[in-house]
Amino acid sequence: MQELVRSGGWMMLPILICSVVALAIVAERFWTLRPSRLAPAGTLAEVRGWLKKGQLSDERLETLRSQSALGVILAAGLANARHGREIMKESIQEAATGVVHDLEKYLATLGSVAAITPLLGLLGTVVGMIDVFAAIMIHGTGDAAQLAGGISQALLTTAGGLVVAIPAIFFHRFFVRRVEEITVGLEQNAVHLVDLVHGDREPARGQGQRQGQREGATS
Repeated sequence: MQELVRSGGWMMLPILICSVVALAIVAERFWTLRPSRLAPAGTLAEVRGWLKKGQLSDERLETLRSQSALGVILAAGLANARHGREIMKESIQEAATGVVHDLEKYLATLGSVAAITPLLGLLGTVVGMIDVFAAIMIHGTGDAAQLAGGISQALLTTAGGLVVAIPAIFFHRFFVRRVEEITVGLEQNAVHLVDLVHGDREPARGQGQRQGQREGATS
């Protein structure tokens, strides 16, 4: 493996750096983007119990914020629940924006690595081919083995770039999809909290109005 890296020339160095960066991001995102860590299953039920028993306090809200990303969103809504439904929803949306930003952390860098490494490999191949043709101009085409070795060395950088880029593309899309799924789950929990604090949503009121109109028409 080391021999292959050496054979690829100096352009293998930035490709290796990109591979280390991609590996570090993948490991960190696997650890961070765990649904059990970001949205523990019993969080909303715990909050529901506090509300029913009248045990909601600033200390409990602070504890909720420190537990998980879902806790940050729910605590923001509960802290502003007394100001009305719309204010509560706005505070939840603001907190959710910050949470989603943290969930997407480093994904842009991983996408950049996936896009850059094939280009670095191609650049290394072009530079290597230039060296091969320069050698042909000086020494001619008498030594076919030397020419084949030079071409092989030039192509190693393209292979190295693709080896790094293909997994990087896969994991970038994988983590983007995971962030979307986690975001949907957070939104659903936030909607349940708003309904829990302020009652049913507007469609219920609209259904009541339509029922009243039907009763008036019948009479």
